[in-house]
Amino acid sequence: MNIPAEFDEIRPYSPEELPQIFKELTEDPAFQQVLAFIMPGVSIEMFKLQLQQCKTNLDFQKAFCYKFLHDLIAKRTDGFDMDCTALTDKTKNYTFISNHRDIVLDSGLLSVGLLDNQFPTTVEIAIGDNLLIYDWIKKLVRVNKAFIVQRALTMRQMLESSARMSRYIHFAVTQKHENIWIAQREGRAKDSNDRTQDSVLKMLAMGGEGDIIDRLQELNIVPLALSYEYDPCDYLKAQEMQQKRDIEGFKKSKQDDLNNMQTGIMGYKGRVHFQAASCINSELEALRGLPKTEVFTKVSELIDLHIHRNYRLYAGNYVAHDLLTATNRFADRYTAEEKVHFENYLQQRIELVNLPEKDEAFLRQCLLTMYANPVINHQKALEA
Repeated sequence: MNIPAEFDEIRPYSPEELPQIFKELTEDPAFQQVLAFIMPGVSIEMFKLQLQQCKTNLDFQKAFCYKFLHDLIAKRTDGFDMDCTALTDKTKNYTFISNHRDIVLDSGLLSVGLLDNQFPTTVEIAIGDNLLIYDWIKKLVRVNKAFIVQRALTMRQMLESSARMSRYIHFAVTQKHENIWIAQREGRAKDSNDRTQDSVLKMLAMGGEGDIIDRLQELNIVPLALSYEYDPCDYLKAQEMQQKRDIEGFKKSKQDDLNNMQTGIMGYKGRVHFQAASCINSELEALRGLPKTEVFTKVSELIDLHIHRNYRLYAGNYVAHDLLTATNRFADRYTAEEKVHFENYLQQRIELVNLPEKDEAFLRQCLLTMYANPVINHQKALEA
């Protein structure tokens, strides 16, 4: 396929480029170390032989990522499933817009869910360049169908970069016949109060043809609700909230990002459920003719409504809500044992926070809020 050169810097590698990238990866000592950790007992020579069988990015995902993620589901969760029965046409390509919980696994598990539900392909993934802190990570994600979101640019560069990324996403869906995954906002919602940023939709509407509605419809947008019973990074998010409160201008380091990635992948997640809504094209049609600024706000609200309605809530979410609000509103949704279990869990997470002046009451409030917000948003969405 003839891919425009303007995308070379940000797009996933093409199948023709893979042999050279595989060679560079397997010769990188840092990548060899990582490989020894995640695939113990597999020699670099054996790995090279397996790579030679991979002619496309999807081949690579099926040969390595799919098995790795299924092993991870078996070891680090109490089960994962994805309901995409609302997507009746599997020959179509979709742009999945989801809430954002885990840096790596949100898109990784979505790809597993699509393959397990007999979709022909996985997703191309939007990933911020702030996470690509080593050369081997940058190469590996582009092998794994990621395209790069450039951060830390001037205002003018940001506009040009966003327009190019939008053109690429439209090209990927309409010409490459790929699915896309993009988070509803930049970065994870630390307090789990999931809201779609208008800026994400404005970026998506920069590419394509026709008016705003035509451009968004071209992408076949599907709101996707991600529900993790436990967030392995919850205590790190709470820790960051205290640091932001106490240290003016606090910003995470690259090492913090790496730690969050590793903790998210390797930590225990309990039960995990992904729920896909229907494609919103017909609902977008009803917004045609509205003023431009109003369209983006309405589409954001529409995506949020679908995501909030489609959460799967667990006992811990209801316990957190009742503890946070000092009520028993959802007492029928959990047992006394489940309440004790969740309170013990909270205390264990607070103990993991590594700060010299640990504010336990504040950290507890942060943790309760992040587990309670899905309940609050779900209830509002059901009443809407």
